[in-house]
Amino acid sequence: MLPLDEVLAVILGGGRGTRLFPLTQMRSKPAVPIAGQYRLIDIPISNCINSGIFKIAVLTQFNSVSLHRHISGTYHFDTFHSGWVQIWAAEQRTDNNDWYQGTADAVRKQLSEIISARTDYILILSGDHLYRCNYDEMLQFHIDHNADVTVATQPVRKCEAHRFGILKRNTDEKITDFKEKPKDPEILNELISLEDEDKPYLGSMGIYLFNKDLLVGLLNSLDYPDFGKHVIPYAIDHYDVYGWIFNDYWEDIGTIRSFYDTNLRLTEESPDFNFYDPHNPIYTYNHTMPTTVIENTLIKHALVSKGCKIKASKIEHSIIGLRSTIGSGTEIKDSILMGVDDDVYSKSATDSKYFNVQLGIGNDCKIEKSIIDKNARIGDNVIIRPFPDDTEMDDPDPVKKYYVRDGIVIIPKNTVIKSGTVIEP
Repeated sequence: MLPLDEVLAVILGGGRGTRLFPLTQMRSKPAVPIAGQYRLIDIPISNCINSGIFKIAVLTQFNSVSLHRHISGTYHFDTFHSGWVQIWAAEQRTDNNDWYQGTADAVRKQLSEIISARTDYILILSGDHLYRCNYDEMLQFHIDHNADVTVATQPVRKCEAHRFGILKRNTDEKITDFKEKPKDPEILNELISLEDEDKPYLGSMGIYLFNKDLLVGLLNSLDYPDFGKHVIPYAIDHYDVYGWIFNDYWEDIGTIRSFYDTNLRLTEESPDFNFYDPHNPIYTYNHTMPTTVIENTLIKHALVSKGCKIKASKIEHSIIGLRSTIGSGTEIKDSILMGVDDDVYSKSATDSKYFNVQLGIGNDCKIEKSIIDKNARIGDNVIIRPFPDDTEMDDPDPVKKYYVRDGIVIIPKNTVIKSGTVIEP
């Protein structure tokens, strides 16, 4: 029987998330909504719970209030269960007054908590990936190989090798070399690990399983700030580091483009990632709200969350978030609507005197290739059209308050867009 109760999962959730700006303007990256009703942090926590790992710590730092609120309101084990989900926020102490300086430094600053957890293994996870994984398989691999460190890897295509940290694995499955985002053909040729013409490389997934004593020793003796760039390459040279292969869907939600594309792929008939797995569900906050109401709306390939009031004429290839309101005659295409926060919705009837635009999307709007963040107020007859791919710009008119990233128009959280506004190239 696997010693899953001897595993502490440490989820890194404190990064600035600059590549996801402006979605991270008012929240941390793991708190960004996905698939209409979830948050990115729900993915690794749910994977841990489904794997039988019930000691979970989330390291936080930047824009962490909404993330703290979500975790504390969602993940509770009863008094007869030994598990817990804790938030380990960055803090200044008498012996150290610096904030987290990187992934390894964040864990280093919480070593006292890690030691207090009294587990034999430490599983390091990221808070911004979309995948479904049974970590017990990784633990079994780690024990079978008597490994000091195990790195989760995934087969990588030749054309994508320059985007990943590439690991070289020998016939014993031990990692012998590592290069960060290699581009030199000669170096790439030396890093081939698999006899697969299409996917000959192994890319690091940023998931690491350490023997606790080794991790504590490494972080106490080395001042390296980052796992991927520093600690893992050092461990490869000095310890037994093995590569476990994960052969399933995995996506790094690191940029606006990857966030946008990954979300909209969920609307397909057979998406690569399926939230409807009854045996390995993705957990999230249990919102108490009514069933969605839809009137005279043509819906094609869309996810529609709870609590919505929809009178749109057409919704196509889009995600409609919690408590979204969409007026009559409006068309939504290739877009993500994140919906409305509970507290904002509950006050919407009384705060109308402060706004000249109702909460949600107005009548007769045309919205395409856009991300509408939470609590947005978009008036009637607003038009948002696609920009060419690779377009990067900030709205020159501060009254409109929109951004364009890789051609995708983003309306930030709590933004008001006046009736008749046109946003187009």
